Amino acid sequence: MPTLISAPTRIEAAGNKPKLIDEYVGRVNSGHGQLSVAHMRSPGGWVEPGQTPEFEEFTIVLKGMLRVAHQGGVLDVHSGQAVVAHAGEWVQYSTPEPEGAEYIAVCLPAFSPGTVHRDDAHGK
Repeated sequence: MPTLISAPTRIEAAGNKPKLIDEYVGRVNSGHGQLSVAHMRSPGGWVEPGQTPEFEEFTIVLKGMLRVAHQGGVLDVHSGQAVVAHAGEWVQYSTPEPEGAEYIAVCLPAFSPGTVHRDDAHGK
């Protein structure tokens, strides 16, 4: 029988400004470690520490623009576009435009604070 997920769980976000993360499927809300699906809403000027996660992250931008810095440069991902951050590569997400961004992130396996490997205060 299918399982109804009646509501997401709000997850605390990293970064310089408040960002809303609503996890629908994942370790916290549904107990799934295989993958996570979250709805993100970040304000203009938000930036999070760089990270080198052990999981792949598939991101679909619904509104605004999400900037993805990586070792080779920067990608600006606009509404209607998607980006894949591969496991083991350094990335840093931000929403520099005034309207911020809204997007869906799918992590495989599921996001975990222990496997995201955020940069420390000194850069990496």
